[in-house]
Amino acid sequence: MARANFLFGGRLTISSLEKNRNNEYTAEDIEVLGGLEAVRRRPGMYIGSTGQRGLHHLVQEIVYNSIDEAMAGCCDRVEVTIYRDGRVEVADNGRGIPIEVHPVTSTSALEAVMTILHAGAKFGGRGYKVSGGLHGVGASVVNALSSWLKVEVKRAGKLYRQEYCRGGAQNAGEEVGEASDTGTITTFLADKEIFGNLNYDFDALAQRFREMCYLTKGLDLHFRDQRADRETTFYFEGGIASFARYLNKNRPVLHKPIYISKMVNGTEVEAAIQYNEGFTETTFSFANCINTQDGGSHLTGFRTALTRVINDCARKLKLLKEDDANLIGDDTREGLVAIISVKLTEPQFEGQTKTKLGNPEIKSHVESAVVEGLSQYLEEHPPEAKKIIEKCLTSARAREAARKARDLVIRKTALEAATLPGKLTDCSEKDPSRCELYLVEGESAGGSAKQGRDRRFQAILPLRGKILNVEKAPPDKMLAHEEIRTIITALGAGIDNQMDLSRLRYHRIIIMTDADVDGSHIRTLLLTFFFRHMAELIGNGHLYIAQPPLYRINTGKEQHWVYSEKEKEELVKKLKGGKKLEIQRYKGLGEMSAQQLWDTTMNPATRTTLRVNVADAVKADQIFRTLMGDEVPPRKAFIQAHAKSVRNLDI
Repeated sequence: MARANFLFGGRLTISSLEKNRNNEYTAEDIEVLGGLEAVRRRPGMYIGSTGQRGLHHLVQEIVYNSIDEAMAGCCDRVEVTIYRDGRVEVADNGRGIPIEVHPVTSTSALEAVMTILHAGAKFGGRGYKVSGGLHGVGASVVNALSSWLKVEVKRAGKLYRQEYCRGGAQNAGEEVGEASDTGTITTFLADKEIFGNLNYDFDALAQRFREMCYLTKGLDLHFRDQRADRETTFYFEGGIASFARYLNKNRPVLHKPIYISKMVNGTEVEAAIQYNEGFTETTFSFANCINTQDGGSHLTGFRTALTRVINDCARKLKLLKEDDANLIGDDTREGLVAIISVKLTEPQFEGQTKTKLGNPEIKSHVESAVVEGLSQYLEEHPPEAKKIIEKCLTSARAREAARKARDLVIRKTALEAATLPGKLTDCSEKDPSRCELYLVEGESAGGSAKQGRDRRFQAILPLRGKILNVEKAPPDKMLAHEEIRTIITALGAGIDNQMDLSRLRYHRIIIMTDADVDGSHIRTLLLTFFFRHMAELIGNGHLYIAQPPLYRINTGKEQHWVYSEKEKEELVKKLKGGKKLEIQRYKGLGEMSAQQLWDTTMNPATRTTLRVNVADAVKADQIFRTLMGDEVPPRKAFIQAHAKSVRNLDI
C-alpha cells in the first residue's frame, strides 16, 4: 500500500552549518522599525492573529474606546455599522477625542492617538479613572492595520475630520462644519493585504457587544450589518444580573440571581451568582469590561470566597456536621453560573489581547466583597441557602463516587501501560507530538482504518454505538460509561481539574464518523464530552474532525472524490461533455476499502481535517446546553429556526 512521507523533524547538514558559521553578523543586520511599521510587520503580537479573530479584535478595540467613555459617565449610546464594502464605522456620543495641539508631538492630540504607539489618556488616570485600555496602542494599531481610516470628532460645536492610509496621516485635522452634540466617529477599512477576506461574523461580534452592554448598565448599543441585512440593539438596565438570567434561560434554576456590588479600596467589584440543576460550571470574568478568558486574580478571589461562605453557611445550618469534611471548590461550583466584573484604575493584563488579569491585590478585594455580599444574602434567604447547600452536598457525594471511578481508570491506566485498552490499536511512535489517535465510529470502519493507517504514527480506537450524553449525566455516571473510560485511558491525560496535558499520549485526536445523521450525533456527543471535561484539548489545538468524502464520481478510468454537495454539483456540471458518470454516495466509513479510506481521509498529504476551536465560549456553552440539555422546548425552537439551513439530510 502506498504511503505518504511523514517528516517529523528537520535536519541540519554539516555544509549548511558551516555556511551559517561563515556568515557575518554586523550592525547592518539590525533592523529598526519606526512608527507603526512594527505593527504591520508583526500584527499577531498586537491583535492575536490575522484571521477572523484578529479582524474582530480591530472592531473591539475601537468599541472599547467608546465603552471607556461610557464607564467615565460621558457616553450612553454607541452605533456600530459594517458596510457592504467591508468598512466598519463606530460612532459614540462621548466627549470626542481632543483636537488641540499636543505639547510633545506638535501635532493634534487626535493625530498623536491615531499614529503613535503608547499615546493615550489612560495612563495618568486624569482622562479615565477606569478603562479597558492599558497600553495606549488600540486605536493606533487599528489605524496601522487599515488600508484607510477616517476619524470625525464633534467638540465645542465644531466637526473635525482627519484621514489616514495604513497608519499615516493624509492631511492635517481640519474643521469641516458645525456640530450640535459631541462624540467620535471612526470609520476604517481593514487592510486586505494583511487579513485577506474581510469576513466579519455578525453573531460573534453581536455576542461580544451583548457582553459589553451587560457590563455597562444603561448603555444603548446598536449594531447593523448591511452585508447580511441584520441589526440588533442591546440595552440592559439589570447589568450582570441580567447576564446571569440570559445564560440560564434554558435551564431550571434554584433561585433568582444574587447580585453583589461593592467598592473596595478604589476597586469596583460586581458579581452575579445563580445556580441551576445542571452539572457544569459557567463562569465568566471581566476587568474594565474586557473578557479575561484565562481568568486571573479576580476569578481566584471569587472562587475562594464562594467556597468559604458556603462551608460557613452549611455549618451554621447544621447541614455539615462537626466531623464532616469541608466542601471543596468543585462541589460549590457544580451547576453554577457566575459573572465577576471588576473595574480598577491600573489593570495589569497579560499581553495586548488582555486574556488574564494579573493585579495581585484584586484577589483580596474580590474575596472580601463576595464574602460580605453572599453571606448577607444566604442569611436573609434561608430557603434559597438550603437549596444551594443541598445542591453542593449532592455534588460532593457524586464527586466521591466519581473519584472512585476515576481512581479505577487511573489504576487501569497504570496497569495497562504496556497494552492499554484492548480495543486500541496503538502506533509504534512514542513521541506524543508525532502521534495521532482516530476515534472511529463502529467496528467495521475501525477495521478498515486499522488496515489503512500508517502504523508508525496513527492509532485507532473504534467506538461502539453512541456514547453517553454528558450534558445530562453527573460525573459518577459519566465515568461508569465504558466507552468514555476507554477514551480517557487511551489519552492518558486525565479530565477536568486533574487534566495534565504533559501526559497526553497523542497530540492530534481526530474524530472520524459516518457522513449521516447517526454519525453527526456521535460526533456531537464526543464534542460535548471534550468541551465539558477536556476543554484544554480544544484550547491547545489537539482536537480535529476528519472529513471523509460524500461521493465518488467515476468517468471511465477517472475517479473523483467529492467532499460537499456544492463540489459535486460543480464537478457534475463540468464533466457533462457527453461522459457517462457513475456517482456513489458514501454514508458510512465501512463502505470504503482500507486503501480508499487512507487515500481520502487519513493520508496527511491529501486529507482534509477541521481543527476544533472555541472562539466564543458563551455561544458554545449555549449551543451545547440547547442541543444536549434536558430542556426540550429550546431544542425544538432551535431545530425549527435552523431547519432551512440543513444541507445534508439522510432520510
